[in-house]
Amino acid sequence: MIIVSVLITLYNRKDLIRETLDSVLLSAYKDFEVIVVDDCSTDDSYAVALEYAKKDARVRVFKNETNLGDYKNRNKAASYAQGKYIKYVDSDDIMYAHCLQVMVEAMEKYPDAGFALCAKADYYHKYPMLLSSKEAYKEHFEEFGHFDRSPGSAIIKKEVFDKVGGFSGERMIGDFDLWFRIAMYYPMVKMVTGLYWSRIHEAQESQTDYAREQYAALRNMVIERYFAHKDCPITESEKNKYRQQIKRYNRFSAVKQFAQRLIR
Repeated sequence: MIIVSVLITLYNRKDLIRETLDSVLLSAYKDFEVIVVDDCSTDDSYAVALEYAKKDARVRVFKNETNLGDYKNRNKAASYAQGKYIKYVDSDDIMYAHCLQVMVEAMEKYPDAGFALCAKADYYHKYPMLLSSKEAYKEHFEEFGHFDRSPGSAIIKKEVFDKVGGFSGERMIGDFDLWFRIAMYYPMVKMVTGLYWSRIHEAQESQTDYAREQYAALRNMVIERYFAHKDCPITESEKNKYRQQIKRYNRFSAVKQFAQRLIR
């Protein structure tokens, strides 16, 4: 059995996908496959990916018949995966050579874990370390912001991904939603950060006005969804405390955003 399926969803990244694929193929950890799913690119991205598939048997490339969008295409990529774990790498990011080694070792150390996320430094515990569902939820709100991580920060047990139904498909918040859902039922591993490079550029949705204006509301919607769930691992008093924290944060963010617009 393959240990890790590295999943790359691809759309119009012909100038960046080579660097991404090179970084994965140079991984120090060797037991992996690479699955690239092109979402109807209008440039030469698919052709570039095919070049790699012809040179390296570990690379498999697929092309969607219709454009699925970001999170639905992530689910599509996972459907091709043969590995015990799945590891997403965006087609404009770089995976450092030690990334897979660190992530696999973290998951293998804790067989009950459903997933692992790169986390802020914990000055009282060494990594990797296992968190219960309740601990993961509480740490997210109290100091670590675990569920604000992108898919590139995670490694997920494939059978767990399938059991919880994968990404919701909701715009911009599919990953935020998935971490809440997995952590509700499975322990989470905290890992060191700095395992990959997330490139920032203007073509990303996160850099749009829509993202700046809507993300906070979408994020709050997800939080309330899991607060209302019968299996939510935290108490009502804890939920209310975190709601107050979120309100204060949102007020601060709104003032900051307004001030930035005035400066422009």
